[in-house]
Amino acid sequence: MPFKKLAPLLLFVNFLSATPGYHEPWGKDTDLQIQEKKSTLYPPTSTATKIARQVILFHQKVLSPIDGPRSHFKPCSSQYMKIAMMKHGFCKGFIMGCNRLLRENKDPWVYRQIEVNGELIKYDPPL
Repeated sequence: MPFKKLAPLLLFVNFLSATPGYHEPWGKDTDLQIQEKKSTLYPPTSTATKIARQVILFHQKVLSPIDGPRSHFKPCSSQYMKIAMMKHGFCKGFIMGCNRLLRENKDPWVYRQIEVNGELIKYDPPL
């Protein structure tokens, strides 16, 4: 008997605490929600890569404007080395950048070229 008197009160309290609408009990649409992610464009870098990046930035901001642009490539060799080190790590990125510097000359280029201000530039993006 006491349950018959208490049941409407429990249902009323439950009704007040419920949220409106239907909600999946297992979170069916949780994968559709936008979740904040950290930028994963490049993997975490080592201390050597961070130091080399600062040296390259110094070269790009201070030395290069004084000496003038000389690169025959797009992107320039310093930017290429910086991207390669951020993407592949210090050792492999440094080797890729040095290889690029060894090819920095006016020799004919057999691969893709782009025209910038009437001048053909060697196009070699880091992979």
